[in-house]
Amino acid sequence: MTAFLIVGLIFLLLALRQPLLVILLAIAAVVHLKWGQGRLDFIIEDMWVGLDKEVILSIPLFILCGNVMTRGSIAQRLIRILAAITKPLPGGLAVACILSCAVFAAISGSSIVTMLAIGSVMYPAMRQAGYDLKFTLGAIMSGGTLGIIIPPSIPMIIYALVTETSVTDLFAAGFGPGILITVVLSTYAVFVNRHIPTQRFNLAELWDAFKKGIWAALLPVILLGGIYSGYFTATEAAAVALCYAILVEVLIHRELKLSDFYGVVLETSKLGGSLFPVLAVALSLNIILTEHRAPQALVEFMQGYVTSPLTFMLLVNLLLLLVGCLMTTGEAILILAPLLAPVAGAYGYDKVLFGLIMILNLEIGYLTPPVGLNLIVAMSAFKQNFGLLCRAAIPFILLLLLCLVLVVWQPWIAMSFVKG
Repeated sequence: MTAFLIVGLIFLLLALRQPLLVILLAIAAVVHLKWGQGRLDFIIEDMWVGLDKEVILSIPLFILCGNVMTRGSIAQRLIRILAAITKPLPGGLAVACILSCAVFAAISGSSIVTMLAIGSVMYPAMRQAGYDLKFTLGAIMSGGTLGIIIPPSIPMIIYALVTETSVTDLFAAGFGPGILITVVLSTYAVFVNRHIPTQRFNLAELWDAFKKGIWAALLPVILLGGIYSGYFTATEAAAVALCYAILVEVLIHRELKLSDFYGVVLETSKLGGSLFPVLAVALSLNIILTEHRAPQALVEFMQGYVTSPLTFMLLVNLLLLLVGCLMTTGEAILILAPLLAPVAGAYGYDKVLFGLIMILNLEIGYLTPPVGLNLIVAMSAFKQNFGLLCRAAIPFILLLLLCLVLVVWQPWIAMSFVKG
């Protein structure tokens, strides 16, 4: 009876267009009244318990680091290096766009930050070089999605929080799919733009770009090297990345003034102010559902109807692809991950692997209407019609679906980078 009440309440609030925070608070209130001895103040207690985790600090630090780099010149310097390397390739500038997104994703942890930082430079450059408008938009938007697959990734941190999974293992598992997607998108870029004239490789140009961009190029090396060597945790890595980015942009590149830093912090605070209340309520709800064995009950229910792991994975992928069209990645992870991860475990899927599969599905949601965040942000950033952006994304969505199928079919693509 309680389950039907919750489902009905969700549909009612969605019909009334209530924000996710209100929906989660309503669900938490019903659950606590039913199972929490009628004490709504338990929600507040569980919120504090849920937020009392060190790794949560890494989220605002990575967001702030991404905003600092977007205001500065780290992205432009990375692009110059990669563009100089890919010049001899057909569609070399498009390949540089994809590779730049991949490298910047290894610093920012955010899809939108990656797309805006790289797209603001590559969009005018690719259009001036004669690249098709739809291809240019699709390449930038799809390249931006690498921000949540290539570690560090904010959605991975959120998944780790709500499912009690190792953040380091999730980061390691993101390497294989991230490389796969980068290679597939780059190959497509070469094929589609094979008619665009190539340019001769210029060693002097590469050396000049490398000298001016060496400090930017070192950041992902320091960040990922520190995490996987065990020298510092994900939270410490976020702090190191932020301090490094500030020092480079303020003291070396001199692209960011200390007076600009107030605006960067204010922008980050606004984003954190919308994210953390939702995260707190979701973690509170997760605690009481776990205490009352709701995931185990769902496992028993699913196993009564679905016996094949392959059938389960097919159904889950279809569900997540649909959810990705209607919810943001963070919202979907907060609501579904605590319930689906234990069910996936019962069917023999490792929590780390399932987390990667879930994020891959939701990554595609960044390019699908009506809630595709990269589509919405690109519409404003590049002043293009929403319908044109949707059409531009179609071939790249198909490529991402191909990568998803390969990861599900061959789990070693993700798990071979995970220790033990």
